[in-house]
Amino acid sequence: MTDDIERTEVWIPSGDDRCAGLLYRPSGTDRVPLVVMAHGLGAVKEMRLDAYAERFAAAGMAALVFDYRYFGASTGEPRQLIDIRRQLQDWSASVSFARALPGVDPERVALWGTSFSGGHVLATAARTPGIAAVVSQCPFTDGPASMRQVPLPTAARLLAAGLSDQLRAWRGRPPRMVALAGAPGDMALMSAPDVVDGYLALIPPGLVLRETTPARIVLTLPLYRPGRDARRITCPVLFCVCDRDSVAPASRTLRHAAACPGAVVRRYPAGHFDVYVGDAFETAVADQTAFLVEHLKVG
Repeated sequence: MTDDIERTEVWIPSGDDRCAGLLYRPSGTDRVPLVVMAHGLGAVKEMRLDAYAERFAAAGMAALVFDYRYFGASTGEPRQLIDIRRQLQDWSASVSFARALPGVDPERVALWGTSFSGGHVLATAARTPGIAAVVSQCPFTDGPASMRQVPLPTAARLLAAGLSDQLRAWRGRPPRMVALAGAPGDMALMSAPDVVDGYLALIPPGLVLRETTPARIVLTLPLYRPGRDARRITCPVLFCVCDRDSVAPASRTLRHAAACPGAVVRRYPAGHFDVYVGDAFETAVADQTAFLVEHLKVG
């Protein structure tokens, strides 16, 4: 990070808890546009989101990167809980927080999401008036399509674990945890051949990360279809689609993008995790920066 970018820790109230955030902004600027950002399934902001935020800040935009409740430095129990409804509440709270920040133009606030949060930003933009632009990278847009990527025996084991965990929650017992990422055949939410190496490549040295989550998410994940909200979004939306995506099928995302009135589609010959690093990252972040600069009217 250069001296031209300021980074500040912030706390975002959400429900009875607080989301931990980092605010990046260009030094010495006022009335700047801002991009609200969060990560995907069970991931935290330290897993490469800083690389995107710094690029956006260098181009003249502020960026507010936050972790959901129950993750990272954010508060909330049980730890590592993925709850779709509450994560969408965290998005709403973060947008309200961003619009109230001194020196931020509340009419030029954009959303940026990737993987699971790539779906969340579509749902949030459809429900939140005044969003200026959206970037949805390798997005989870359709629960049934993503679940079809999971082998049937693994899906059956995950479902059994999910039911067990939900019963434990109702009885006030500690959660039953499942892995977020695993090799093919492992009982994990993501277990395609490229998952383990791709997921591990996002974890910086020294970050202690719990790579599990309460299994109850398996009961709601197949029902979540945020791509359907794309048709109701009135602002410009950049869909960054990885053609070799093994987690969030590109074909279904492209179908939802076709129904979005303000959609711009960029496609990359890359897998789900490739877009965070290397040449694929450089290409995608350049496309995203140019899109945000244009639609947030930077400079």
